[in-house]
Amino acid sequence: MSARLLLATANKKKLVELQRILDQALGAERIALVGLGDFPDYPDVPETGLTFGENALIKAREGAKRTGLPTVADDSGIAVDALNGMPGVFSARWSGGHGNDGANLELVLAQISDVGDEHRGGAFVCAAALVLPNGREHLVEGKQRGTILRARRGEGGFGYDPIFLGEGQTRTNAELSPAEKDAISHRGKAFRELAKVIAKELPR
Repeated sequence: MSARLLLATANKKKLVELQRILDQALGAERIALVGLGDFPDYPDVPETGLTFGENALIKAREGAKRTGLPTVADDSGIAVDALNGMPGVFSARWSGGHGNDGANLELVLAQISDVGDEHRGGAFVCAAALVLPNGREHLVEGKQRGTILRARRGEGGFGYDPIFLGEGQTRTNAELSPAEKDAISHRGKAFRELAKVIAKELPR
């Protein structure tokens, strides 16, 4: 019988991505993943933390408390060297509204339009938390270094993927297949590490 695990996000693309990573790490029959869409009255949880880890724990704690399910949450974003590590935790709402990927991406491009190629480094960062109903908590982090391009490339992925060229890569994250992206991405690294914890905490 599959263990039920809540992913505290309403982002359907992220839900699909996490299910894919966990299926590969744990086995497709191991975890029954549910999202916030399965709880129609679930309230918005303010992300008031100043770090990715703080926000991930805030969301995971709330999910475990409200649903009684082991809960996974992540906070992730892009840290641009030329912007002193911003947008950081504000990545999803950098342009003002939450989740407007196109506007967020274009604003970052505009803000570093005059930055030389040698200074256009950055990193995708993901903090992923697991909180159990008994109060036990786990937090891991994954990071992918790379370069911020001057224009979009690729139609896949989401967020800032079309302008991010990972170290050692010739294609942006948006030009990679889902499996290729999972293998090198910040979220892939974080959730594979978290999968080890889930396997111990949610035994067969």
